[in-house]
Amino acid sequence: MALGSAGSRTLRFQLGCYGLVLPTLALLGVFTFTPMIWAFSKSLTRYEIGEDPEWVGVSNYREYLSDPTFLASFANMLFLTAFAVLVRLIVPLTVAKLIISLRSERHRHFYRILFLVPIVIPGVATQLIWRTLVYEQSGLVNRFLGAVGLAAWQHGWLTDPRTALWAIAFIGFPFVGGFEVLIYYAGLATIPESVNDSARIDGATGARKFLMIDVPMVLSQIRLIVALTVIAGVQGFESILILTKGQPGFRTMVPGLWLYFNGFSFQRMGYACAIGVILFVVIATLTALNLRYLRSTEEVQA
Repeated sequence: MALGSAGSRTLRFQLGCYGLVLPTLALLGVFTFTPMIWAFSKSLTRYEIGEDPEWVGVSNYREYLSDPTFLASFANMLFLTAFAVLVRLIVPLTVAKLIISLRSERHRHFYRILFLVPIVIPGVATQLIWRTLVYEQSGLVNRFLGAVGLAAWQHGWLTDPRTALWAIAFIGFPFVGGFEVLIYYAGLATIPESVNDSARIDGATGARKFLMIDVPMVLSQIRLIVALTVIAGVQGFESILILTKGQPGFRTMVPGLWLYFNGFSFQRMGYACAIGVILFVVIATLTALNLRYLRSTEEVQA
C-alpha cells in the first residue's frame, strides 16, 4: 500500500507540473506556432491582401533567390550582424571587468545602475537622436570635423552610399549596452575566489588573467550574447526603416526590411512569407552552429 500511495503522489505531482505548463504551451501554440505554420503554408501561395491564395509551390522562393536585392541585402545583413557580434563581445565584457575590479561595492553598484539607465530609452528615440543630432549636415559629426579643420570631409553620412552602412553600424557607439554588461558582470561575479587566488599565485594578473582565466569562465554568457545578437541581426530592420528605408540605392537594404515592404507596402504577403521562411532557416542554422561549436563554461570545465 505504501508503494502504491507513493506512486499516486508522484503521479499527482507530475500531473500538477504538466497542468502548470499547459497554459504556457497553449499561449505559445496560439501566438507563436500557429502564425509560424500559417507563414510556411502561405509562402507556397500567391497571396495578396483581399484576394484568395493561389498555390504556386516554390515560385516565391525562386523569385526571391533571383531578386536583385537578394545578394546585396544578405551581404548588408551579414556585415551588420558580424559587426554587432564583434563589438558586443569586446566592449561590454571589458566594461564589466572594469566594474567588477573596483574595490568598493558601492561604486560597483553605482556603475551597474549607470550603464543600465539607457535601457529605459525607447529604441525609436535613440535612432531619431542619432539621425537628427549626429548624422545630419549640421550634426555633431560634421561640426566636429569642421572644428578640427576637416571641413572637406563633411557630408550626409546616411545619404552617402559609401558611408551609409557604416553609419548605421556605428549607431550606439561606444556600444556599452546595459544588458550585455549585466550578463557579463553576472558571469564574472560567479568565478570562485579560489580560482582568482590560484591565478595570483601563478602570476596571472592584468590582461593575462582576463584572457586566460576570466574569458573562459564566462563562455556561457558569451554564447548567450552571440545567439541573441545573431537572431536580432538577421531578423532586425527597424533602425534601417527609421534611418534610411534601405536607401540610398538599396545600399542599406536588409532582408527583414524587404520582407516588410513586400508584406505591408506591396501587399505581396505570400512572397513576404517566403522571405520570412528563408530567414527562419538562416537563424536556425546559425543558432545550431553557435550551440554546436561555441562551448559553454561547463563544457570547458568538463
